[in-house]
Amino acid sequence: MPYDGKLLARAREQLEARRAANQAEQQRRLAAAYARVPEIQRIDARMRAQMAELVRLTLSRRSDLTERIEELKKENLDLQVRRAELLVEQGWDVDYLDEICSCPKCRDTGIFNGAPCECLHRLYNQEVTKDLGVLLRNGDESFDHFNLSYYSDAPVPGGASDRETMTLVFNACKKFAENFPKVSSNLLLQGDTGLGKTYLSACIARVVAAKGFSVCYDSAAAALDAFERQKFARDPEEAEKAARRVRQMLSCDLMILDDLGTEMLTPYSVSALYTLLNTRLVNGRRIIISTNCKEEELRRRYSPQICSRLDGEFYLLPFSGTDIRRLLNT
Repeated sequence: MPYDGKLLARAREQLEARRAANQAEQQRRLAAAYARVPEIQRIDARMRAQMAELVRLTLSRRSDLTERIEELKKENLDLQVRRAELLVEQGWDVDYLDEICSCPKCRDTGIFNGAPCECLHRLYNQEVTKDLGVLLRNGDESFDHFNLSYYSDAPVPGGASDRETMTLVFNACKKFAENFPKVSSNLLLQGDTGLGKTYLSACIARVVAAKGFSVCYDSAAAALDAFERQKFARDPEEAEKAARRVRQMLSCDLMILDDLGTEMLTPYSVSALYTLLNTRLVNGRRIIISTNCKEEELRRRYSPQICSRLDGEFYLLPFSGTDIRRLLNT
């Protein structure tokens, strides 16, 4: 995936801080162990000297040094055994004084097999996902807290009750989050204000982000405004900031676009929406859209190309019920 340079630098700073903390902890352990058991320090010094001599002898490639090399190897093994015995006697594990690494693959370097390690990728995704604070503002957004009792179970002539409908919606959202990224479709959350569209989006975001995937959230108005500012802003710094945001929205693992239909409709905003949808769909990157608009209103507002993608690439989840905010305030 393409990386944003500034966000990647922040991720590397976090990785370096993690490595520095691990090194400091190892030095603390060594100092404490050497003070308590000086023999361990003498063994470590001797093993370092052995290693230096072994390297020197190996590089010399003299055939008459084979016996000496074998002696060094045997002595080194004996010292390792003695060192392990001393550590165990003090109640420590045999690897207590070894190098401490948070990531065993890259050993906290951020590079594994010549490519960014998954630990660095997770830190990068955390930087991308920091804007979720707007979405997760209450702190309790989770599937466990979603209350289906707010939806009426009164029968509806010729159809399912609100609670039955919302139970299906809830299960679909939970399945999407649990199976991400191995999901077969995008989601279109459609229904009136106050029915839980943003809340269930937040529940999905929390689960997906916890897996280490990058999640971007924005209202349709703010997202499409970023496209416009990156092209037309006179301030270079503002334009670059908007361009970084656009790159994040196009490349993140999951994009959540809230309140589609509330943005100011202009030819450029329609073009930007098409770019956002088409780019993500072509690259197989998932997107969740919530809207208060009915199908006929979406068709009036947007181009046939956009509506075609909403029809063919999104799984429609119809929200029904009574405004929960109004219920809570009565």
